[in-house]
Amino acid sequence: MKFLITMHQDEDGMFIAECPSIPGCLSQGKTRKEAEKNIKDAIKECLEVRAEKGMPLTVSISEIEVRV
Repeated sequence: MKFLITMHQDEDGMFIAECPSIPGCLSQGKTRKEAEKNIKDAIKECLEVRAEKGMPLTVSISEIEVRV
């Protein structure tokens, strides 16, 4: 399976990675590479837990552009 992840650097310099299609699935790392590795592990774990609980594996997401 392929998942879109978002990543940003927080005020402490840590890279935060999140998988929007799996609610609550996020991780972090000191580098982008570490955060990417960690989110892959988190995605696998989140999918396992959701499957065990009989929850939908993912939710639908959409991306829209908002002008401000």
